[in-house]
Amino acid sequence: MAENKRDYYEVLGVSKGASDDEIKKAYRKLAKQYHPDLNPGDATAEAKFKEANEAYEVLSDADKKARYDQYGHAGVDPNFGAGGFGGGFGGFGDAFDLGDILGSMFGGGFGGGFGGGRQQNPNAPRKGATIQTNITISFEEAAKGCKKTVNVDRSEVCSECGGNGCAKGTSPETCKTCGGRGQVNVQQRTPFGVMSTSRQCTDCGGKGKTIKNPCGNCRGTGFVRKRQTAEIDIPAGIDDRQTLNVRGGGNPGINGGPKGDLRVNVNVRPHPFFERDGFDVWCEVAVTYAQAAMGDTLYIPTLDGKVKYELPAGTQPGEVFRFRGRGIQQLSSRGKGDQFVKIIVEVPKNLTQKQKDLLKEFDSTLTNKPKNNIPDGNVVGEEKRKSSFFDKFK
Repeated sequence: MAENKRDYYEVLGVSKGASDDEIKKAYRKLAKQYHPDLNPGDATAEAKFKEANEAYEVLSDADKKARYDQYGHAGVDPNFGAGGFGGGFGGFGDAFDLGDILGSMFGGGFGGGFGGGRQQNPNAPRKGATIQTNITISFEEAAKGCKKTVNVDRSEVCSECGGNGCAKGTSPETCKTCGGRGQVNVQQRTPFGVMSTSRQCTDCGGKGKTIKNPCGNCRGTGFVRKRQTAEIDIPAGIDDRQTLNVRGGGNPGINGGPKGDLRVNVNVRPHPFFERDGFDVWCEVAVTYAQAAMGDTLYIPTLDGKVKYELPAGTQPGEVFRFRGRGIQQLSSRGKGDQFVKIIVEVPKNLTQKQKDLLKEFDSTLTNKPKNNIPDGNVVGEEKRKSSFFDKFK
């Protein structure tokens, strides 16, 4: 139950005012610590990983985060109370026509997108409103593509009245004000005399029909809101904060018009090991000093599983290797990006005396030491390392 869940900010270890970057970094740290691949068979780590995923899915989404800040878990958990507050879906209201708004303010002349000075015919077919939903997927799902089922609040034709908005046994009546024409003549006195203009009838909204007994189910609108499920095909290669447009997935059309669209805003959880750069993938692999000096066989994680790699002897810290075609599938293309592997040489700490002696013996055998470390007889003093600004981050 939602009442037993930990606070999402507490789960990620951030304050309520944390920035998007701070939330992302906190999640990445926890994901790397508790990822199932790094903790095989550890049920506790798996539970903490799932908890971190759930917290990040909410706090990385501006709409969900705002509802969570206001209502707590009840604002984002569909199993709490009456299904949360909107279920994570934004933009489900009917589409607004700016021409209609200005037309109501200035008495017409702004219909059809300011074009020809004619008001939009309210009885003409119109495309249904576009609706939106948000979805969070994993790094791997974004790279390879997947199918996801989402819940959407979508309007549908009222089953009680068939969409005409009238109570059973009744039908729309001809507007008495305009006589069914949808327009009324208005006379105005001007410096040039009395001018007669035609305006939309305010009693029927220009439809020429009025509803005397509205349907109790839809309250005369002809439509009811219903939560439905939709299966979304997530294409391989999609990136964080991109939007998918599903044609015909929105609200039904008006007066026989086509359905609106469904826009799916995609959020991608950061990966504990991989980082994305376009369609390329970057990662860091740590090796010991001995491995870097003598070479070794490594098994490098990729999106397709581990790949055997022979590390060359004499590999330098920060050296980068490329695995061609091991990156992310390019959108609308058969090509794939590459994977870049940066080698991190770990310098040992807390050496034993024996290890120190062995390293000194090894160092004494080197003939190509860096020249800037060898005294040339012109030593003018001694500098001790001072604390720096960066020490606080260690």
